[in-house]
Amino acid sequence: MKVAPSLLSADFAALGAELAAIEAAGADWAHLDVMDGHFVPNITFGPPVIAKLRPRSKLFFDAHLMIRHPERYIGDFVKAGADLITVHAEACDHLHRVLGQIREAGVKAGVALNPHTPVSVLAHVLDMVDLVLIMTVNPGFGGQRFIDACLPKVRQARAMLAEAGLADRVEIQVDGGVDPHTAPRCVEAGATVLVAGTAVFGKDDYAAAIAALRGQPSAD
Repeated sequence: MKVAPSLLSADFAALGAELAAIEAAGADWAHLDVMDGHFVPNITFGPPVIAKLRPRSKLFFDAHLMIRHPERYIGDFVKAGADLITVHAEACDHLHRVLGQIREAGVKAGVALNPHTPVSVLAHVLDMVDLVLIMTVNPGFGGQRFIDACLPKVRQARAMLAEAGLADRVEIQVDGGVDPHTAPRCVEAGATVLVAGTAVFGKDDYAAAIAALRGQPSAD
């Protein structure tokens, strides 16, 4: 199980230092929430910021694009240093084409599903994804409460991948309201990557916070 702290909850005045801190604390990935103020009611950052952060860390850069028309910007995020680009099924008129564009650019491809979106929309693109992201809050803001009704979707995604023989290759990520109480439930349902914002950056000790998400005592 991987932990991917979301920089959405970090100190934006010190993103480089925050990135270094989570890497030192044992994070597996850095989750980069990109928002455009159209697909979601918030604006964060884009490729120029990611490009500046890339030399600061060896962490896997997990770019979650909460934007409309993501196909227009795939090349920019690849050049900025994203290792994986996740797009929302709801934001893509031609999801198959966008996933192909990402993979052809040489990075991993993910599909995110909002709480109301059924897992069945993935049926015809499973062979093109490296990650399925189940949103357990409505995207746009950090610090929201976990939506319990989304948890069965994690199980459904795992079953779908297993039936297709892809369970060992495709990650299942959960994003929204993940904390030491909800994390074990997500993992039991089949999640392999946990995104956590305030559960990490809202704590004084990042290493202890990451360990708590894994259900482990801190190194101290």
